[in-house]
Amino acid sequence: MFQVSMAAEASLSISLHLQPHHHHHLPAATHRHPFLQFPNHKQHNNSISLSASHSPSPSPSPSSSSPSLLNPLQTGRFLTDDDLEKLELLGNYSYHQQLESGLLWVRAMREEEMDLTVTLLSESFAESMMMASGYVKLLEFLVKNYLIERREMMPHNATLLGVYRENGEEDFELAGTVELTFDGKGANANPPTPTPPKNSPYICNMAVRKPLRRRGIGWHLLRAGEELITKMSSSREVYLHCRIIDKGPFNMYTKAGYSVVQTDSILTLLTLQRRRRLMRKELPASEDASAVDAPPDDQLIDERL
Repeated sequence: MFQVSMAAEASLSISLHLQPHHHHHLPAATHRHPFLQFPNHKQHNNSISLSASHSPSPSPSPSSSSPSLLNPLQTGRFLTDDDLEKLELLGNYSYHQQLESGLLWVRAMREEEMDLTVTLLSESFAESMMMASGYVKLLEFLVKNYLIERREMMPHNATLLGVYRENGEEDFELAGTVELTFDGKGANANPPTPTPPKNSPYICNMAVRKPLRRRGIGWHLLRAGEELITKMSSSREVYLHCRIIDKGPFNMYTKAGYSVVQTDSILTLLTLQRRRRLMRKELPASEDASAVDAPPDDQLIDERL
């Protein structure tokens, strides 16, 4: 998990399961960013941009059981056929939900969308810790390096974006994001405490833009992430962290079926960090997240995600 030392809190993990703070506002977080046109159904299979084709290197045969293929994301790593199949599955993944106020579309982050995602995460961090807006630029630098490193681990992890179109509008805008880890190869080397099992799927770094909160977007980012995990991982035990002070997100996770596994020791406060709960859910073998009902009203009232 991404961490950076700060005076206010010794480590910032990109696990944005946060409560709203009303002490200050970050103007950039309230801007509406026209994002993209919604594609036709025929275009859904191209919903993520890979920087090269999936064709194998000249020497190995595509039909070989364990070939090594050049990474289409140009990370310098080699990918097996299974990796490439999962990249294709990830690229084709698309989740749609008609909300009361507009249409939400969740899919994998494209490379050219990284800067928008960095800004969203950085502003959410600064807001949650009541930092001055001047810290946002520092956070953007650190968060972008983190996202670049994490992107190189695809398809063992992924960053999803929720893009949203208000009723009556033509364009979509960035609404929120969530990060998924599917297996041990995609696990972060320094996860927050309490430490989740390395080989189990893990959900983190969830944030929703301030003007679009309290609409159920965080709920559906969570459900879309769970649905994708059932497609990408053989494990059905999913973990996430929630800070003890974040009552709204905790209620949301509980109603989504998560239960507390472990809680940070009170001694964690001596390190200037917020105490967290590690939560777990057993997913069904097949999850149709798009068919899930909207979150209860109390989630919309307190929702920070």
